[in-house]
Amino acid sequence: MQDRETRARAYAALGEVSRLAIVEALAHGDLSSSELSVRLDMPSNLLAHHLAVLAAAGLVARHRSEGDGRRTYVSRTPACNALLGVPRSVKPRRVAFVCSQNSARSQLAEAYWRRVSDVPVVSAGVHPAERVHPGAVATGGRHGLDLTRAQPKLVTDVLEPEDLVVAVCDRAHEELDTARLHWSIPDPVRAGGERAFDAAYADIADRALRMAGSFEGANP
Repeated sequence: MQDRETRARAYAALGEVSRLAIVEALAHGDLSSSELSVRLDMPSNLLAHHLAVLAAAGLVARHRSEGDGRRTYVSRTPACNALLGVPRSVKPRRVAFVCSQNSARSQLAEAYWRRVSDVPVVSAGVHPAERVHPGAVATGGRHGLDLTRAQPKLVTDVLEPEDLVVAVCDRAHEELDTARLHWSIPDPVRAGGERAFDAAYADIADRALRMAGSFEGANP
């Protein structure tokens, strides 16, 4: 936020306690409007008002679920992250990235995580595919990640009770019955093409780097 007027609008939006609580709730992951309403004990009409103010100030973005199509997920914008940073959190024993088929987003997240963190990592799918998608393998290759030997795995064969579970797609988030973070990352397979895969990779890398840096005791 280089422009002074833009920063002023952002600071004004965050000057209300409820709006600050909303962006703090979104610091580590995305939430649906209903999840925010429950977490903050806020009526839906009041939440909608605050979200509109935050969106106008460039601090949050909203989009429809790729899963059930009815939910609207809310995320912090890069400008919001740059302005507020990410609060510290407890370093987990292991991170587990989960998506629907464990064929693209969660595989890229697992591979990238090994580059930026010493916290052990796995990935899995709610409905595993037979193989990792060629687009994910190619994308990994363009960014120095080797997915040529990666294999999709089923969540029940992989997840452990102490894992920090991160659902990197809407469908997996809506199907999982375990506590988790949610990164609402568009499905590059659904969109198709190199650009979609690179966009998913960029989103994953940005989120993973910020989360890795937020852990207490993380390497500088």
